[in-house]
Amino acid sequence: MSRIGGKPVPVPNGVTVTIADKSLAAKGPKGELSMSIVDEVTVEFANDEVTVKPADDSKRARSMWGMQRSLIDNIVVGVSEGFEKKLQISGVGYRAQMKGKDLSLQLGFSHDVTVKAPEGITIACPSQTEIIISGSDKQKVGQVAAEIRGWRPPEPYKGKGVRYADEFIIRKEGKKK
Repeated sequence: MSRIGGKPVPVPNGVTVTIADKSLAAKGPKGELSMSIVDEVTVEFANDEVTVKPADDSKRARSMWGMQRSLIDNIVVGVSEGFEKKLQISGVGYRAQMKGKDLSLQLGFSHDVTVKAPEGITIACPSQTEIIISGSDKQKVGQVAAEIRGWRPPEPYKGKGVRYADEFIIRKEGKKK
């Protein structure tokens, strides 16, 4: 029995949800998102709540039940509030700045790294060591943040690199004489 799948997804005011032909679309103040629904679950919208139920008692239907509910919740939260990831840069000479809509990173390479923001994602740089990525699609926001972090992940000896704001780096001790 799915614990997360049994909970209905509340739809806040200002968000419209439409279900048609195994697809769900949500429209709100932060944009519009849609997803396809697998055949193993049934989705119903009533009383400002979206409920997800397995179509039968098969193992795949029970597996998809909670996942589909989580994806629907991410869409509803995304179009109403949006998602945000914060990155921090630490290291001598490491910095970030905006050049138009592109993010320019100096990460110790012989060249600057330029990151273009995909459609629906906004990148902000309030200071040289802070990057804020925001958007309505949770998967895209996380993917862009992971790609930026992938250019120079934090290293365990000095902690230099790009890390998530809530990430804790386990430090190692250096060589002994």
